[in-house]
Amino acid sequence: MADIRVQSLKQPVDAAEYLFQRLHQVGIRSVHGVPGDYNLVALDYLPACGLKWVGSVNELNAAYAADGYARVKDMAALVTTFGVGELSSLNGMAGAFSEHVPVVHIVGCPSTVSQRDGMLLHHTLGNGDFNVFANMSAQVSCDVAKLNNPSDIADQIDHALRQCWICSRPVYIMLPTDMVQSKVEGDRLRTPIDLSEPHNDVEREDYVVDVALKYLGAAKHPIILVDACAIRHRVLDEVHALIGRTNLPVFVTPMGKGAVDEQHPCYGGVYAGDGSFPTQVKDIVESSDLILTIGALKSDFNTAGFSYRTSQLNTIDFHSDHCMVRYSTYPGVRMRGVLRKMIDRIDAKELAAQPSPAVENEVEKNLDSSQIITQAWFWPRVGRFLKEKDVVVTETGTSNFGIWDTKFPTGVTALNQTLWGSIGWSVGACQGAALAVRDAGAHRRTILFVGDGSFQLTAQELSTMIRLSLRPMIFVICNEGFTIERFIHGMDAEYNDIAEWDHRGLVDVFGGKKSCRTFAAKTKDELDKLFTDTDFNAAPCLQLVEVYMPKKDAPRALVTTAEASARNNARTE
Repeated sequence: MADIRVQSLKQPVDAAEYLFQRLHQVGIRSVHGVPGDYNLVALDYLPACGLKWVGSVNELNAAYAADGYARVKDMAALVTTFGVGELSSLNGMAGAFSEHVPVVHIVGCPSTVSQRDGMLLHHTLGNGDFNVFANMSAQVSCDVAKLNNPSDIADQIDHALRQCWICSRPVYIMLPTDMVQSKVEGDRLRTPIDLSEPHNDVEREDYVVDVALKYLGAAKHPIILVDACAIRHRVLDEVHALIGRTNLPVFVTPMGKGAVDEQHPCYGGVYAGDGSFPTQVKDIVESSDLILTIGALKSDFNTAGFSYRTSQLNTIDFHSDHCMVRYSTYPGVRMRGVLRKMIDRIDAKELAAQPSPAVENEVEKNLDSSQIITQAWFWPRVGRFLKEKDVVVTETGTSNFGIWDTKFPTGVTALNQTLWGSIGWSVGACQGAALAVRDAGAHRRTILFVGDGSFQLTAQELSTMIRLSLRPMIFVICNEGFTIERFIHGMDAEYNDIAEWDHRGLVDVFGGKKSCRTFAAKTKDELDKLFTDTDFNAAPCLQLVEVYMPKKDAPRALVTTAEASARNNARTE
């Protein structure tokens, strides 16, 4: 029967080839992961499909790297092995799910025969249950495809990749060893996967547009607030068209940093409640009588500890799969179609557009007579160091909060993990981002800001960057431990301390002695000299900089948010 089925196929190809060709078609060029005996044969197909195997030092780092790659290049792929490998990556996949990042997670697993017979195999729980790990991943995946039947494999792959793109979340593909070389219809590869968004119901869409325009026309102080899902669900063209059409003041949330051209005259800064920058942003946003929010994710760290003081009565929310006008929700009305119609129909002359506050990198304002590098001075100074189109990765903690006070040049892409907040994420994400930049053929610097505590969790991924000849700038903030935890609870507690590492020495240990460069900056003058050095700015190779800051110093937004977090943790009924 199998031979008859294969004979009926048009241009039959092996299932692994079909899968990897599809990955190439959706723009992926490098595949992250760790080899294991259940995925080895599948990995042999990568080169012929135009894909490069990355190979990270462990599966968690590989998942973080795939996350970073996807944020820069729209989608990524991760390959792990059954059980031990996939579980090591699960934290990274949960973060990608939480933050709407499209990653295709491919798990090489035991053969369908082994599964059917319940064999006592390695990497299993020893109970004959081969679905237990897929069931775990199903909670953090928008689609689960178990490729157990050759007749269904092509459909399953195409459906999973479409879901990954449309939902902008991870999918899980389980590839048994005996299905790797099973034949599927290769003729399908001639037709690209349909990645177009579902269309809104016209009547419902028009109604939402009409209502939104009615409120917009009546508002005296309308503003636009852009958040993370505007980035993840790819409506930034619509966002900028809306800004250009209305000339309304536009603000971003911390997770939305980089979504808006911060050199645009309408850009007014970061709104995060009590942590807003500039500080007058809080009053402007909260006194607005109409807020158009695009892609909102109102988490605690994205709102400086839920310190928003806005009313839903004055809000229109645009989301990837619904819209909300005041308290009325319209399921299935996707924001892209609504925004496009609004842009076409808005008459700017009828809008009450107020001027936006001026946003500057406040270096001089935060300059003191000491040579000590303070958080307050450092982050505005970083703003002057950055260049157009840089990719900036900030770690959960000090860097995530400090970057709020940095005004970006045009075209900067900002990567942060504000909602999931897994410390150590940024080192792997930096590797993936730098690789994505290279795969795209772009000339962009990739710059990582990470604290010494977070760096210790995933420092091994430095070796992957060196092996791949990537050229990130890595700024390790040396301030003796877990700063955000100190400000939440336990300023002098032993559990917030870490061992002091020689970070520059790690570059040599991981093979970068001849190809990479390292620096240390303990004073403002030393950092200024580095920031203005032409060769350093050119990023000719991987460069690691130790930046020394006081142990008990923190960005103002971190202090505000940590205090709110401590209050939330202590809350009782």
